[in-house]
Amino acid sequence: MPHTLDAAAVRTWCALALDALGRAREEIDAINVYPVPDGDTGTNLYLTVESAARAVDAVFDGHATTGPASRPTLPDAVRAMAHGALIGARGNSGTILAQLLRGMAEVLAEDTGDMEGMDDTGGGTDDTEAAGGPHADGPHAGRPHEAGGEAVAAEGSAAGQGAGPHEARLMPPAGTRTGHPAAHDAERLRRALRRAVESAYEGVARPVEGTILTVAAAAADAAAGARGDSAAVARAADEAARSALAMTPGQLDVLGRAGVVDSGGLGLVEVIGALARALSGEAAPWGSRGTRAWTRPAAPYRQHAEHTPPHAEAQHEAPHEAPAHGPMPCPTAAPGSTAPAFEVIYLLDADDTAIPRLRTRLDALGDSLVVVGGDGLWNVHVHVDDAGAAVEAGIDAGRPHRIRITHFAGSGGTAAAAGEPAAARTREPAQRAVVAVVPGEGLAALCTDAGATVVAVRPGEPPASGELVDAIRRANAREVVLLPNDPELQHAAAAAAEQARAAGVRVALIPTRAAVQGIAALAVHEPARRFDEDVVAMTSAAGATRYAELAVAERQAWTMAGVCQAGDVLGLIDGDVAVIGSDLAVTAATVLDRMLAAGGEMVTLVLGADVPDAVADRLERHVRGVHLAVDTVVYRGGQQAPPLLIGIE
Repeated sequence: MPHTLDAAAVRTWCALALDALGRAREEIDAINVYPVPDGDTGTNLYLTVESAARAVDAVFDGHATTGPASRPTLPDAVRAMAHGALIGARGNSGTILAQLLRGMAEVLAEDTGDMEGMDDTGGGTDDTEAAGGPHADGPHAGRPHEAGGEAVAAEGSAAGQGAGPHEARLMPPAGTRTGHPAAHDAERLRRALRRAVESAYEGVARPVEGTILTVAAAAADAAAGARGDSAAVARAADEAARSALAMTPGQLDVLGRAGVVDSGGLGLVEVIGALARALSGEAAPWGSRGTRAWTRPAAPYRQHAEHTPPHAEAQHEAPHEAPAHGPMPCPTAAPGSTAPAFEVIYLLDADDTAIPRLRTRLDALGDSLVVVGGDGLWNVHVHVDDAGAAVEAGIDAGRPHRIRITHFAGSGGTAAAAGEPAAARTREPAQRAVVAVVPGEGLAALCTDAGATVVAVRPGEPPASGELVDAIRRANAREVVLLPNDPELQHAAAAAAEQARAAGVRVALIPTRAAVQGIAALAVHEPARRFDEDVVAMTSAAGATRYAELAVAERQAWTMAGVCQAGDVLGLIDGDVAVIGSDLAVTAATVLDRMLAAGGEMVTLVLGADVPDAVADRLERHVRGVHLAVDTVVYRGGQQAPPLLIGIE
C-alpha cells in the first residue's frame, strides 16, 4: 500500500536506492563514456547515496537513544540525507545528484502546514498553462512538458547569463484536491522535484543536453502534470526518467557513437525508481528490468527532429558560450585536443558570497565544473590540467578540506602522472597484501609494521568505499585480504572488493567486526601459504576472537542493560551494551569476567589516547589474580574513541 511521505519513507528510499545502485553499479561503470570515460560513474553514485543513507540512519539512531517513542521528522531526515550526500559526493554525477537531493530537501523541510496556494475545498487550482505559468509563451512553449521551461531558466544565473531565479511556483494539475494530506504530500513532491532540477542547473557551470540533468528535468516535468498521491507522482517521474534516458544517445554525440545511454542518467533512474518503490510500498520496479529501454541498440540511434531543443541549432554558432536557457549540446573536441588530466574534488567552507568568483576562476581552468551546496559548506568538482591552481582557488575562497585529486589514466594532458614518482608507477605488484581499517596512530603503526596497508579512521568519519579502493590500489598486489574491522563498514568493504575484482585484483573480504579481530587475523597471516589457505586461517583467527569495547555515554538512553545517563561508562560485548558503570577500570574488569566465564587463553587490551597506563596495569593484575592461565597483551592504540578495546582469544 502507498506510504506517507515522511522520515521513514526517506530512510526506505535511501536504502532502496543504495541497493539498486549496488546492483547496477558495474553496468553503469561499463557505459561511462562522458564526460570522461573513466568507468566510475556507478561507483561514484553508489558512494554518494551510501553517505546519504548513512546520515539518515544516524538521525534515526540518535532519536532511538532518547526513548523508544522518539522518531525523527521529515525535515530531520531530508536535511540529513542532503548533508550526507553533499559531504560524500564523488565524481561529476555524484556531485550533481547531491545537489538534486539538496534541492528536494529545501522544499520537503519546509513547514508542512505552509502549503501556499492550497485550499481545503480542492477547487480553484489550475494547471501551469491555465495559470499563466512560467514560459507559457516563451522559447520553451513548444516542448512536450510545459514545466520544463521553468527548470532550465534557473541555469542562467549560474552560467552568468543574467537570468535570475524564477519566482513563479508550479500549481498542481487541474482537478487535484489539495485539502487531503495525501494531496499535500503529492504537491510537495512535485515542488521538490522541480526545485531539485533548478538547484542542479544552478550548480553546473555549463549544462549539457543528454545527461543526468536532462533525465532529472523530464522527471520533474512529468511529476508536475501527474494526478494522484505522492506514489503516483513518483511513478510518473520514474516512467518519464526512463523515457528520457532512452533518448540520451540522440542528444549527445559521444553516447550515440558508443551506442549507450548516459551513465549518470541511468544512475538517476535507479534513484528515482527507488523513490517510487518507497512511496508505493512495492518491492520491485514496475515492468521488466530484463528488457530495459536502454539496452544497447544494434546501431547508434539519433534524436528525432521533433525532440531537438529549440536552442541547439543556434548553439553551434557559438559553441563556447553557455545558452541563457537550458543545456548545450556536447561540444565537439578539435582534432589533436586533449582532455584535462586531473579530477579535483574538495569540500569547501566558504561564505556564499565567495562562490561566484570561485566558479569564474575554476571555469577558466578546466571543464565539468560543478559547485554545489550552500549555507557555508560546498562541494567542488572540476576537471583540470593544473590541479594545484584548482586547490589554490579554493584556498582563496575559504577552507578546502577532504581534497581528492585523481589522475585520469590514459589522459593526453601534459600533466600526466605529475607528482607521482616514476618508481611507484612501474613497481612490480606484490603477490599478496593485507588492507586493514584501524582507529588510532598506535594501531596503524602496529599493523603497518606487520606489513599491512592501513586505512586510518578519522573520528566521526568512517571511510567510504572509495578510500578502501584507493588503499587496495596502494597495496599494489595481485591478491588482497581486506579487514574492515567494523560492522558498519561491511557494505562499503564489499563494494570496494567488487570494484577491485573488476580491475583484476583477487580480493578476499574477511568480515572482521573489531580492530582486535583484525589484529588476530593479521597475526596468523602467512604470505607463503596458498591464498585460500591464508584466508581460511585468518578468518578462523578473527572468528575465534570475541570483542568488547568501553565507551562513555553522551546522553541518557535506553540500553540492553538498562537506562544509562550521560557520562556513564558502557561496556559493550559483541556490539551490545552489557554493563553500565561509573569507573572505566571497574567496568572493564566486569566485562572481562563475563567474557572469560566462557573461556579464553589470551586477553588483548588496546588503550585509547587519553587512558593512563595504570588502567592496563590494574586490569592485568585482575586477570592474573582471577583467571588462571590467561595471558594479557597491551597495545597503546592512540584512538580518540572508544577509550578501551578488548579482545578474548
